[in-house]
Amino acid sequence: MKINVDIDCTPQEARTFLGLPEVERMQEAVMKELQAKMLENIANLDPENMMKTWLPAGIQGLDQMQKMFWAQFAKGDGEKK
Repeated sequence: MKINVDIDCTPQEARTFLGLPEVERMQEAVMKELQAKMLENIANLDPENMMKTWLPAGIQGLDQMQKMFWAQFAKGDGEKK
């Protein structure tokens, strides 16, 4: 035996009938907050800000990284002999 039941109601009516909590206001507040955060992060996507974030010390950071690599290469060369 197969029984089909079609119910024609809005999501709000279904929530009320099933006794589920009202979440529309909470969803609106969360979406506004999410939109504000996304717009804030989009402003940080310009190349200048990205380089400042990735290389905070600028050229000095690159110089230190290069010295660290050369020091590691020198250690590896000395150990193999």
